[in-house]
Amino acid sequence: MGEFKIGHRLIGDNQPPVVIAEIGINHEGSKETAIAMADKAIDSGAEIIKHQTHIIEDEMSNEAKLVIPGNADVSIYEIMGRCALSEADERHLMEHVQQRGVIFISTPFSRAAVDRLVKFDIPTFKIGSGECNNYPLVKYITRFGKPVIMSTGMNSIETVRPSVEILRKAKIPFALLHCTNIYPTPPELVRLGAMTHLKEAFPDAVVGLSDHTTSNYTCLGAVALGASILERHFTDQMNRPGPDIVCSMDPDALSELIEGAKIIFAARGGEKTPVEAEAPTIAFAFASVVAIDDIAPGQVLNESNIWVKRPGGGDFSVLDYDTLLGKTVKSHVSRGFQLKRSDVN
Repeated sequence: MGEFKIGHRLIGDNQPPVVIAEIGINHEGSKETAIAMADKAIDSGAEIIKHQTHIIEDEMSNEAKLVIPGNADVSIYEIMGRCALSEADERHLMEHVQQRGVIFISTPFSRAAVDRLVKFDIPTFKIGSGECNNYPLVKYITRFGKPVIMSTGMNSIETVRPSVEILRKAKIPFALLHCTNIYPTPPELVRLGAMTHLKEAFPDAVVGLSDHTTSNYTCLGAVALGASILERHFTDQMNRPGPDIVCSMDPDALSELIEGAKIIFAARGGEKTPVEAEAPTIAFAFASVVAIDDIAPGQVLNESNIWVKRPGGGDFSVLDYDTLLGKTVKSHVSRGFQLKRSDVN
């Protein structure tokens, strides 16, 4: 069973799920917008704000200038160049979040980004799906001894396993988030069963869902299946520009996800057995054996003179009905009253 801390927040199978509000690149390179988004997320109850740390020259080769993502019409190089915050601006964002008492984490996409976040002393590294099988970068991240949350989209158990072994060897606490990297993701491609598959393959991992659908439904379903971490992109306004806005949650959706996750966490688990608090309902809802006609002494009990009716608590329950048939009574039993043990021979 996995369990570890992100800052002051304990994460694990027996802990309430944590919702990560990912600002990511939704701020389009504006520190002011990033801070406004963080404030809205915090006001909505977010415990963790996540950013993306892009240092383009260390992250991408020139070939990236020719690669256009499926959810954009310009190259990934141009998008990230436009959206990357400077070190000073990102530090300002982090300090603002921390001053509000909330945890700040980020995803590094390069060694230089890792080094920046080490300088920031962030409590946890978030590794994106694209870097899940970037084993050299994963190994580099483990040098610093911090817990890792790793998304696993576009990967199989077989390609996730080497990264897990790197983390285990370094004795790094870790979480694995199932993810589908389609923006937005159709519900039929979410495949919540894959999250269960991750837990079976890596029982020492904390598991969760990084979701790119357009609603909270799949995240709430993931909680029912055991998710300890939920991650969705966040924006303060759904009409902002940017490739990830379409699959982002706004403040209302974030509040609803946090509340819904708490409720479903409280409801999950348990065994199929009555609970003590049901006793008052059991008292009136269950049935006892009752005379449905006046029964004289010596008369044989049969389906014409006894049946089962509410409330429970009588001398004979529904479990006794069949065994009473054919027996005789030794005293008068009035119609409409429960049968007593003292009435039966």
